[in-house]
Amino acid sequence: MNHIVCFAYVPDTETKIRVAANGVSIDEADVKWIVSPYDEYALEEALRTKEAKGGTVTAVTFGPARADTGRRECLARGADEAIRVAEDGLGQVDSLGVARLLAGVIRTLPHDVVWMGNKGVGTDAQVLVPMLAELLDLPHVNLVTKIEWKDGAVLAHREIEGAEEIVEMPLPGVIGATKGLNEPRYASLKGIMAAKKKAIAVKTPADAGVDPAGISGDAAHVRWTKLELPPARQAVKLVPGDDPAKAATELLRLLRDEAKVL
Repeated sequence: MNHIVCFAYVPDTETKIRVAANGVSIDEADVKWIVSPYDEYALEEALRTKEAKGGTVTAVTFGPARADTGRRECLARGADEAIRVAEDGLGQVDSLGVARLLAGVIRTLPHDVVWMGNKGVGTDAQVLVPMLAELLDLPHVNLVTKIEWKDGAVLAHREIEGAEEIVEMPLPGVIGATKGLNEPRYASLKGIMAAKKKAIAVKTPADAGVDPAGISGDAAHVRWTKLELPPARQAVKLVPGDDPAKAATELLRLLRDEAKVL
């Protein structure tokens, strides 16, 4: 089986985010970048399936040169090839633009399964899985927590409110992974050394069959006009509980006069 794993290279979830001076992007100074955690589940499942059934795993991403570090990490964990679609001076590219770029590359590669996380940490838009499947004219299933392989199909278990749903999807198809599917491995020293010898391909939007003028800047379907951090949390007020009656009165006053929820 041939597996394609789409991944995003995103700020570490523990990184302190600051808004850049332009007001529409983050200040990248001192930011630590990582492979998006949900995409790690997708990569791990592709690697496990390859080890059990044979085949290849190709990691694909879109972004600037720093994403090459993420590609090396995917290779170190066991991917056979890693491809980056370069930004090449593109302005803002929305989710649909990213999906078009990824789809353009995937069409040039043999694939039985296209994997990705159900969302990318940072934007949390959760739209790339269905967008990519639609552009590739493939079925998809998202929020997958367990996989069972059948001849020419897959049984995908996904959690829904109060129950578990099992979906049978014919292959090829697109699978969106989420927490619980597996426990991602760490790269071994042997894998890290081997990754340094593996080829890394860089493609342009034109290589993906996409006109940059139609997906970025003013042509983007969705544009960021302002980026701001959530308001700082107010300090907690502790109501002494020595006297329950007084505590209840003070609590009601705070809820009515300050919090204004009553």
